[in-house]
Amino acid sequence: MNTYFRILSYTRPYGKFIPMYLVYTLLAIVFGLLNFTLLKPLFDVIFEQVAPESLEKFRQLPSFELSLDYALYLFNHYFLEVRDTYGKFGTLLFVCLIIVGSVFLSNLFTYLSGVVLAKVRAQVIKGMRMDIFEKVSRLHLGYFSNERKGDLLSKMTNDVQEVENTIVQSLRVVFREPATIILYFGVLFFMSVPLTLFTILIIPISGALIGGITRRLRKSAIQSQESLGRIVTILDETLGGMRVVKAFNGEAFVNDKFDRETDYYSDVNVSMARKNELAGPISQFLGVCVVAGILLYGGNLVLSGASALSASNFITYIIIFTQVLNPAKEIARAVATIQRGIASADRIFEVIDTPSQVISPEHPQPLHGFHQGITFSKVSFSYGETKVLQDINFTLEKGKTIALVGPSGGGKSTLADLVPRFYDPTEGQILLDGIDLKRISTQELRSLLGIVTQESILFNDTVYNNIAFGMDGVTEDQVMEAAKIANAHDFIVKMEHGYQSYIGDRGIKLSGGQRQRLSIARAVLKNPPILILDEATSALDSESELLVQEAITKLMSQRTTLVIAHRLSTIQHADEILVIDKARIVQRGTHAALLEQEGLYQKLSTIQSV
Repeated sequence: MNTYFRILSYTRPYGKFIPMYLVYTLLAIVFGLLNFTLLKPLFDVIFEQVAPESLEKFRQLPSFELSLDYALYLFNHYFLEVRDTYGKFGTLLFVCLIIVGSVFLSNLFTYLSGVVLAKVRAQVIKGMRMDIFEKVSRLHLGYFSNERKGDLLSKMTNDVQEVENTIVQSLRVVFREPATIILYFGVLFFMSVPLTLFTILIIPISGALIGGITRRLRKSAIQSQESLGRIVTILDETLGGMRVVKAFNGEAFVNDKFDRETDYYSDVNVSMARKNELAGPISQFLGVCVVAGILLYGGNLVLSGASALSASNFITYIIIFTQVLNPAKEIARAVATIQRGIASADRIFEVIDTPSQVISPEHPQPLHGFHQGITFSKVSFSYGETKVLQDINFTLEKGKTIALVGPSGGGKSTLADLVPRFYDPTEGQILLDGIDLKRISTQELRSLLGIVTQESILFNDTVYNNIAFGMDGVTEDQVMEAAKIANAHDFIVKMEHGYQSYIGDRGIKLSGGQRQRLSIARAVLKNPPILILDEATSALDSESELLVQEAITKLMSQRTTLVIAHRLSTIQHADEILVIDKARIVQRGTHAALLEQEGLYQKLSTIQSV
């Protein structure tokens, strides 16, 4: 129930719509009920079931009072006048017109309540989607190493959709259907207390049977949504890696993998459908059984004269009671839907409630630019039990360049990721101008940094928007100037729409070198005092590398730079080179000094020179 109430908490900002919804719903129920209560006078008067002398009291117009008796008296007064003036057919026409008008108003208010509910639903779902999206965008990078992207996408789309259905159904179940049942039973009690008490004893039996079915749906719903997440993951991996799939003749492998998962998803959903669809027929059958029981019990009371109900009253009673079954069935369906929605909401709230391991301080220490340097003091970092960095100590002074080299998996990229606080060290401190990074606002810290990675991160947008990403108030001239510095302007202007050309998903319409130069142009435009270059040229051909390296050299000018290098030829002019192996700094010095030392750096240089 906690999950259910948490879902409903998203409606609080839109509470102003609830009174309107309640009024419309009540009016829809009242006019719907009026349709059937009008059947009694139709039966009584049109078919002469009431003695004329018993109607004489309605000839006088009653004094106004706010009561049900006054409403019935007033209706009978005008009903009698119409009968006297227009005869039986005119009276029949009068009743039919009132029924048509009542049905119209009932449906009008049902429509208006539905529109109000749609507004609430749209805003609530928007709020939930924004909550999970903002949470995901703020989570530390380590979270995404342990989560499947497809599962996250499924939670943000399919699970939210299930919750949307839950909110609609729950609001109806919370108010409309129970209110309908209460009002209808009020009329039924007014007509016959013994017969209504008999029906109340029978109905819970059918409710208990249906409830037992719907309780089993929640487990199946969780399995269904988890399977759908895995399907989205397979789709994302296959579409993103189609070149590899085809190159290695892997179509049969991915088809088989997809087939197994969709088979499981189908089985789970068929199981859910069996339970879900069973609720309807069972409720229908039990409803007919209840009606049959009422016919038997009530009919016997009427025939034996043990009840004050007339035959017309009893027929009207049966008709009204059958209308109670519809909201009861709606409640049964809604409970099943709510079970699926709660299962989906649990998955959503699991993400929203995930604590981020990197938190911006509540009262950050303000920075006034970057003046001295970045210091690593006894820094260590672990992924679980795996030690990735151990006792790292060095200072990157302002205006200097430090290069990180060493075998893959040694910890170079992790060390660089600690500077923008993508992760926090498990031991030690990282200081910027003597201030611990944990005491600095992450937004202010990252505003000082420009990052160019080995894999160019681009978006399915225009060239212009990719270069100006995350920066406000940027002019077209500034974007073009940054592109020129990054050696990107020439190929951009040759594109069909120049800077307004779309580059496709992850920049697929561009070559590797072009994508990298756009990433460099983005960093140039930001004009940060500190640069982090993570093997920015390692995946390029010689011609592209030359252009990109030239752009990087321009970018590094007058900046403090931390470089992760694969090719030693690109970092020969670094002020200091740190050789990292097995989580530790094993050598340090300039390029020339390290070449004269026996060790890993000399070995790497020899291998690359062959």
